[in-house]
Amino acid sequence: MSKRVIIVESPAKSKTIESYFKHEVMVLSSVGHIRDLTISGKEGLGVDIEHGFEPKYQIIKGKNKLVQELIQKTKGKEVLLATDPDREGEAIAWHLAQVLNLDLNLKNRIVFREITKSAINEAIKEPRSIDQNLVNSQETRRILDRIIGFKLSHLLRNKIKSKSAGRVQSVALKLICDLEKEIQAFIPEEYYTIHAHFSDFKADYRIPKDKKIKREEADYIVGTSTNPFTVTEINEKDIYRQPKLPLITSTLQQEAINSLGLTSQKVMSIAQKLYEGVEIEGERTGLITYMRTDSTRLSQEFIYSGQAFIKNNFGEEYVGRYQANVKENSQDAHEAIRPTNIYNTPEKVEKYLTKEEFKVYKKIYERALGSLMRQAVFKQTSIVLKTNEHVYELEGMVLKFDGFYKVSSDQPKDKLIPEFKIGEQYHAEFVEALRKETQPPARYSEATLIKELESKGIGRPSTYATIIQTLKSRDYVVMDKKRFIPTEQGMLTVEELSKFFTSIMNVEYTSKMEHDLDIIAEGKMTRIEVLNEFYKDFIVQYQKAQNEMTKIKAKETDKICPICGSKLVIRKSKYGEFLGCSSYPKCKYIEPIQGKM
Repeated sequence: MSKRVIIVESPAKSKTIESYFKHEVMVLSSVGHIRDLTISGKEGLGVDIEHGFEPKYQIIKGKNKLVQELIQKTKGKEVLLATDPDREGEAIAWHLAQVLNLDLNLKNRIVFREITKSAINEAIKEPRSIDQNLVNSQETRRILDRIIGFKLSHLLRNKIKSKSAGRVQSVALKLICDLEKEIQAFIPEEYYTIHAHFSDFKADYRIPKDKKIKREEADYIVGTSTNPFTVTEINEKDIYRQPKLPLITSTLQQEAINSLGLTSQKVMSIAQKLYEGVEIEGERTGLITYMRTDSTRLSQEFIYSGQAFIKNNFGEEYVGRYQANVKENSQDAHEAIRPTNIYNTPEKVEKYLTKEEFKVYKKIYERALGSLMRQAVFKQTSIVLKTNEHVYELEGMVLKFDGFYKVSSDQPKDKLIPEFKIGEQYHAEFVEALRKETQPPARYSEATLIKELESKGIGRPSTYATIIQTLKSRDYVVMDKKRFIPTEQGMLTVEELSKFFTSIMNVEYTSKMEHDLDIIAEGKMTRIEVLNEFYKDFIVQYQKAQNEMTKIKAKETDKICPICGSKLVIRKSKYGEFLGCSSYPKCKYIEPIQGKM
């Protein structure tokens, strides 16, 4: 019987790792978190605010049997905690240690960022103790989210019938609502573009930057753009296009939405499976590294193997020099998302994957490999034609060296133009002015909302899919042509929260809170400092909102309650609208609205 036990988070991951050790090691799964804050005590917060924000935990409902099995199977054995290599994973390891009565001073925590036999063996050789700073950071985040979520959600349900609020969720909704206000206030402005059409090409009138041509000027330009048009300039130069960086959590979600037709939630689920392991030629192995990361850094080992692969398959002229783009607010805890083995090409593993899994893996593989390749080179030709005082231009582009495009599914298209010579004259078949209108800013799509949240340092990329799903499920937004439109309830929620909770609904404040959590993780700030600073302002705003926020009454109908004779009103539940007695809770009569329940 094995004397060593490894505990991971997911059953799929445990199955992959167990296959590496035969019967030498027992691999168990916690199936995610095993404990969470209780919903008992004062206000159901599970946090004793008066005594240093002390959290009170309980086993998550439905997991008592699992926890008992973990206790029994680990008794008297060496236990290695191998939960995910991030803040949440560290917290799960700590909760497991608490429940299993493990010594926190022992080196019983192992970390790996890819699920391969070699990576697991290396991790076992270098165990460490649980990082209490990371645990403190996660615990602080959970307490903040519990206080804000519970208190604000209760307030909103009572006052304006909104379903919930949250530290990051509400700021994301504010971005959508603020943009909608900007769109509604937008006044379109008329302008014109002018084009000269020739037998085998088209030239565009050169408009100074930021200038908009009005109707009268456009008519003048068209009327005085007479034949012939003379070639006055021919400019040729090489244009270099750099390869894109390997994918991180946020860019993976954006790519999935924009080019693969997947939602952020779906692509994260697929990436999780690719990370946890797929059976290939009789052996289970993780195909990609950990998919929750905000760093574009690649390991030297992968860079060397990738460059060797490029040299052997495409030639030395395709090998590039890799340099990560380190962002200011990046945690840089894990390298970028990449294949665990460069020789597991998309073509090689395609038969082991579903169509969607293959599409995601191919995108990850191509971006990682392409980032190690040389830039692409284009020959750009710009032609200038003049007639009277008017300048027209056209441009052509031809690929000279494909570079990273050698491995990319997204191929550039040449834009071909005829050969020109200085002084040649051409006769336009016609010149036209096209009426245009300035357009309001585009509403957020899932991809652009994720990009905006990331750029502003709001939340973490690993939470974006959940945030978006929450906004939809709470009926705060609807989707139209894959764009977010806030509902009336969504707009009302933001309006009321912005009126009373200026800090929570402030983008900079929310970003600072994320930064403070990172500082706690580094051991440079304590949990109490952050929570005290937050709560002293929050509770003042909360009490003011309780007293001053206008309570919206349920809409009365002409129907009468058959039990007590009071009027029936329209109420809402998670299942939709229904009719209920206005004397509730004295009278609990309800009936469906025809066609809705």
